[in-house]
Amino acid sequence: MAGGLWPSLLLMAAVVAAVALSRLGPGRRRGASLREFLSTFQICACTNELCLLAAAELPPPAALPLTYGLTVLHGVTLAGSAGNPCGTLQQAWAGAVRPRAAALRIGAQFAAAVLARGFMQLVWSLGAAEAHVGARWQRCGHPLQTTEVQAFFIELLFSAVFQLAVLRVDLIHPNLRVHFIALLITMLVYSGGNLTGAIFNPALAFSLHPYCFYENFLSYSLVYWLAPSLGKFLKMLSTLRNNHYYK
Repeated sequence: MAGGLWPSLLLMAAVVAAVALSRLGPGRRRGASLREFLSTFQICACTNELCLLAAAELPPPAALPLTYGLTVLHGVTLAGSAGNPCGTLQQAWAGAVRPRAAALRIGAQFAAAVLARGFMQLVWSLGAAEAHVGARWQRCGHPLQTTEVQAFFIELLFSAVFQLAVLRVDLIHPNLRVHFIALLITMLVYSGGNLTGAIFNPALAFSLHPYCFYENFLSYSLVYWLAPSLGKFLKMLSTLRNNHYYK
């Protein structure tokens, strides 16, 4: 398994390096939409590869540390970007981003999600890594291993918990913040990954399971788009209510 893991690790490292160079290149001032596009592409491409590894040969004891490590890497290299339509909606709700700009960023995020999936499928078709050979990525993997109602509330709850942590992360020492978020995401994946995948990112969900959306768009859009978005807004409404109460 270790030998077959190295090509995938090198592939993810190449994606991260390419995105980093693009963000630091001459186009770095083109706007927030480009940054969101690049950030979402990196997250989706690396997570697609990680999920393929987990489905093919990677046991949970190895998958969880790799999830933690990748999340730390994303946090360090993609600082200042949301990489998540829910995060962009939150910024628009708070008035930090105008509606038109938010719509452009969300469009860029979904475009990056589609491109990342297409890129990874092209790489997988080459069969360069052991996990890529014979991988069944051209069909729906049926990530929902529970009822749709339970899956909806799992994604909603995880999104609200994650948002709560993000809002309170300023209380943590700066050097530990990215590790705290990475640990939280890893714990959520461990808790609900076998039921829904614990994605709570609409663009990432579409990139990971495009064929599932094609087969049953309503169910998957409710679980992976509406639920995490609603979780974000419920937490923001709770925060506004608490602020009003203490005033």
